[in-house]
Amino acid sequence: MNAGRVLVVDDEANLRSMLDAVLTHNGFSVTLASNGARALEALAVEPADVVVLDVMMPEVDGFETCRRMRARGDRTPVLFLTARDSTADTVRGLDLGGDDYLHKPFMPTELVARVKALIRRVEPDDRCRLRCGDLVLDEAAHTVERAGRPIDLSRREFDLLRVLLQNQGHVLTKADLLRDVWNDNDVTEAALESSISYVRRKIDAEGPPLIRTIRGVGYTVRSS
Repeated sequence: MNAGRVLVVDDEANLRSMLDAVLTHNGFSVTLASNGARALEALAVEPADVVVLDVMMPEVDGFETCRRMRARGDRTPVLFLTARDSTADTVRGLDLGGDDYLHKPFMPTELVARVKALIRRVEPDDRCRLRCGDLVLDEAAHTVERAGRPIDLSRREFDLLRVLLQNQGHVLTKADLLRDVWNDNDVTEAALESSISYVRRKIDAEGPPLIRTIRGVGYTVRSS
């Protein structure tokens, strides 16, 4: 069972490799980034449950990476890794939106425990969220965002997108969607196609296409 998605960001190849091995062994799905800029690009494509973020990196350091994440509305928990143990650095990282600190050197077991704790902290709210790439649909709040920007959908458009996201990676036929979204209430395929077009226009205007038409079969949602 997948324990969660973790993005590891560190400019030291050996440390990245070690963290990858430790987290993968403990059931996590791991993505690696060698600097802050690449981390931000990775998060825009595929959200993570936790970001393990080194502080001291060239160009875009950990503090700036976290600041940019929060500025664009990304609330993914951040665990800072740092060789510096000054109180001022700790306070700065937390003020920028970081969630936890781990000082080098550290025991792998402690890293895993802290990552699990951060995931548990957000799980209750996250259960209501459906994600595909940088698209997030919150069923409880009835909101949709892409890359942190809100998208206004009608009730029917929201329901249509929700069903597609619940079946992410699977192709749904028009009959499937008419049954699950409209309950077969005398809705024509033309009306369904029109609704798909409206949702696609709103969602895909904010980034790379996510809603795909599988010609002769139906529709699906996928990030790549």
